[in-house]
Amino acid sequence: MTKDVFDCIRDRRSVRSFKPDPVPEPTLTRILEAGCLAPSAGNVQPWYFYVVRNQDGRKRLAKACYGQQHVAEAPVAIVVLADTALANERYGERGAQLYCLQDTAAAVQNMLLAAEGLGLNTCWVGAFDEPRVQEVLEAPPRLRAVAIICLGYGKESNVKPRPRRRVTEVTKFID
Repeated sequence: MTKDVFDCIRDRRSVRSFKPDPVPEPTLTRILEAGCLAPSAGNVQPWYFYVVRNQDGRKRLAKACYGQQHVAEAPVAIVVLADTALANERYGERGAQLYCLQDTAAAVQNMLLAAEGLGLNTCWVGAFDEPRVQEVLEAPPRLRAVAIICLGYGKESNVKPRPRRRVTEVTKFID
């Protein structure tokens, strides 16, 4: 059973403490499918997902993430990469520098919400040494690491929501 999308948006939190329980393969597949369903400029779909489940790989990723241990602790780390060359072929420099990053960010958000809906917890990690992540993954140079999603069942429960700016503070209507 999954949650309503608005409940997922409201309830999702970044969790940095995970149980060692494995993520079932069908659940992981559904989360990855949610990433593949994200919108992308010109339907280029420039994303690649490297799923790191082995402990050694996650430890090496954690080092590349400046010692963020939750990357090693989570049973799954999904590294989201953008194929900048593919985006460049379609849209030139703007595609390579912007559109592919927007597209992969949309894929990340889809996966975060899907995980929440399926009862898992996540943490979006953006602080990492990009060349070191590329090296850990042995990813080809045309792929650029954009984000890492820590995925699993969180140890934390009832995490308090962080304050959010009100719609009226961030919105201007132009009629």
